[in-house]
Amino acid sequence: MKFGSVPLAQAHGAILAHSIALPDGRLRKGQVLDADHIAALGAAGIGHVIAATLGPQDVDENTAAGALADALLRGSKGLHRSAAFTGRVNLVADSAGVALLDIVALDAVNGVDAMITVATVPAHHQLRAGDMVATIKIISYAVDRTALQRAVAAAVAAEGGAISLAAPVLETASLIITEIPGGAGEKGRAAIEDRLTALGVTLADVIVVPHTAEDLRRAVTAAMTPLVLILTGSATSDIDDVAPAALVAAGGRIVRFGMPVDPGNLLFLGSRGLEERRIQQVIGLPGCARSPALNGADWVLARVVCGIEVSARDISGMGVGGLLKEIPTRPQPRNPARKPPASLPQASHGPPTGLTE
Repeated sequence: MKFGSVPLAQAHGAILAHSIALPDGRLRKGQVLDADHIAALGAAGIGHVIAATLGPQDVDENTAAGALADALLRGSKGLHRSAAFTGRVNLVADSAGVALLDIVALDAVNGVDAMITVATVPAHHQLRAGDMVATIKIISYAVDRTALQRAVAAAVAAEGGAISLAAPVLETASLIITEIPGGAGEKGRAAIEDRLTALGVTLADVIVVPHTAEDLRRAVTAAMTPLVLILTGSATSDIDDVAPAALVAAGGRIVRFGMPVDPGNLLFLGSRGLEERRIQQVIGLPGCARSPALNGADWVLARVVCGIEVSARDISGMGVGGLLKEIPTRPQPRNPARKPPASLPQASHGPPTGLTE
């Protein structure tokens, strides 16, 4: 592609780089100049235009963006693409879910040519139906065919699609709340139910029991939904505390206690086998889950609901980027000398405690 000043006599078929005001209207940037445009420019006394002229090896921006979008979606699920416009194609979620990205493949695509770009949401970002997951943008008016072919090859090398959506696979959940004298009680139930609803999960049962290991063990044993959420009246401060101990006593196991995400430190993740080899996922929620503000539990909940296995290593890896926005309701804020401004934007990814929940 050639870019620069082009004599009007040679500008037929060129792509106008800058808008030009004419007596009868305006020629917009990106306009492919035809005979009528050339005549109008000449009548206005314009002898040269800044334009891009494509060669035989060039692929125009819309065709290139569309080809790369199709390559990125090859083998993927749960996404659809927009039409190409000004060298851009957006990839959009069909339903609620979690973004799955092949980072190696995407890095390879973005490394081919600076004019070929793919921008995505973070890996495992929670999405709603209609949310944009990625945008493909060809920066220049055209790209070299060989470069495009290399980018497409890098995209299709990703097994299962370079960009995909994991949709929810769990349909129902139980919430078990433990009570202590003077505790929060059912405060936060609505925030937790809203989280589940956003993922297409029905809150089937809410059980309130005293804050003892035996009462909680019985409640966990009785729960028959594939997902059990536990919200304790007193913060879980050790792996042998009431809630984790109750899960183990109910025949379950602890995958991970504690996470390097703040707010959200006091989460625990476990599982329990039911009859016919079914596995019940169990999440011990940090106290900050009573607030609708983003917290570490959101990251774990979304993945579990969407059928993505979450290991202890996965949780430990959440620390980079895991320092989230402070919330005003926190009992012992990280910086008690300074109240965070109410106008700060919410972080894009997880909840609190003096032991940090």
